[in-house]
Amino acid sequence: MRVATAMNLGRLLTQTARRIPDRPALVWRDRSWTFAELDARVDRLGQALRSLGVAKGDRVLVHSKNTNAMFESLFASFKIGAVWVPTNYRLTPAEVAYLGASSRAKVMLRDAGFGAHAAAVRAENPHLRQVIAVGDAGPGELDYEALLAAATPPAPDHEAEVEAGDPCWFFYTSGTTGRPKAAVLTHGQMGFVVTNHLADLVPGTTERDASLVVAPLSHGAGIHQLGQVARGAATVLLGAEKLDPAEAWALVERHRVSNMFTVPTILTALVRHPAVDAHDHTSLRHVIYAGAPMYDADQQEALAKLGPCLVQYFGLGEVTGNITVLRPDQHTPENAGSCGVARTGMDIAIFDERGARLPPGEIGEICVRGPAVFAGYFENVEANAKAFAGGWFHTGDLGMLDARGFLFITGRASDMYISGGSNVYPREAEEALLTHPAVAEAAVVGMPHPKWGEAGIACIVCHEGMEVEEAALLAHLAPRLARYKQPLRIVQWDALPKSGYGKVPKALIRAKLAEEGIGF
Repeated sequence: MRVATAMNLGRLLTQTARRIPDRPALVWRDRSWTFAELDARVDRLGQALRSLGVAKGDRVLVHSKNTNAMFESLFASFKIGAVWVPTNYRLTPAEVAYLGASSRAKVMLRDAGFGAHAAAVRAENPHLRQVIAVGDAGPGELDYEALLAAATPPAPDHEAEVEAGDPCWFFYTSGTTGRPKAAVLTHGQMGFVVTNHLADLVPGTTERDASLVVAPLSHGAGIHQLGQVARGAATVLLGAEKLDPAEAWALVERHRVSNMFTVPTILTALVRHPAVDAHDHTSLRHVIYAGAPMYDADQQEALAKLGPCLVQYFGLGEVTGNITVLRPDQHTPENAGSCGVARTGMDIAIFDERGARLPPGEIGEICVRGPAVFAGYFENVEANAKAFAGGWFHTGDLGMLDARGFLFITGRASDMYISGGSNVYPREAEEALLTHPAVAEAAVVGMPHPKWGEAGIACIVCHEGMEVEEAALLAHLAPRLARYKQPLRIVQWDALPKSGYGKVPKALIRAKLAEEGIGF
């Protein structure tokens, strides 16, 4: 008996283009595309990928800033049944090469200026057949626009048949080992997530709305935009490569933006910029922030400036940002410090170290189950066994539920810290520091930072008779780690504090830093 097929998520765009073909779908810089135009470009890209040998289940690696090409590649991959593998554009060539090799990507799409990244992927991934470049194609690469122009439009309803468990997105997320793992997101799972986002985060969204993208499409913002396309809302991309609050507020006013997905550091930067008072932002109904806890003072500042439009959620990549929601009306003193209640159709529990479920008010590991949970890590049996122990997905975060079901995050089970909305795992920086010939020991901890929420401080011990300057170590890290993963400060000690077992607990590192008055 054949399992019932699911909807191919690429048809979210197909359906909207048929319903409202002439409505604006995507706006970027001085260009805009209607839904009919965007759908036609996506179909051509899909045909081009097919002509390059990309078949159902094959992976398409995408290393790009927020552009129309990146947005198009998402839907093109979905439509042909391929798996979209986006990267954080801030990663180094070596880091992207690992993602390309571990996913065994067949084709890579790269943005202008990332030729070195493509070369690194070619060197590490023997499965790569072709590189498509936007704007600056080099020898052996295909030009993006020329490829689309040469492609033959497919017949209507050409989308690949898929089942609920078929993968559509590899969402790379690091673990405590520091090595990125591919969380496998599926068509069925993502269909639930899109529906849930529309119901719980941005209810009432229609083609009369517009959504401003101020975070990378490779992560939560990309998931958020799927629902916007489904409802026919226009997606507006920032023109600048980096966040420009003045431009953001001008776009909010110009396009009557009604929703946006942010992280706390971005939201705080937007609220504190003088441009917020120079532009009309009364169109905003849902300003979503996620990815890290937000300081209460910053939250109150945002509420005072923007009004009751803040929506918070807690959700990891593995659960596709779909664990809790704190609605605008729930941003009350009673709920201060909470990230909300379980999303519709999802279940949250707190477990102790023995796997016993804890009652309200007690702190333990936050675990979750429901249709938004991913299918597992790609080809990683050990990680899957640990993540799904007892039939729940273990987030690795610590927290408690109150009697009403509101979740309060109290800490992290790992040493991971969140800088600028991005997860940073200290071991990656520690291992990179240890490749310097002068460094004998290294420990990195996240410390409170006024701009980034948290940032890294590295504590090192040099080999006997050797010394190294902070600037030299930072230069050593530059080609090895993305900028957001690099510690902002490096201090040198004669020895790292150790436990009786010879380990270096991060709590002791933080205590010593505090004792010496070292921080941001």
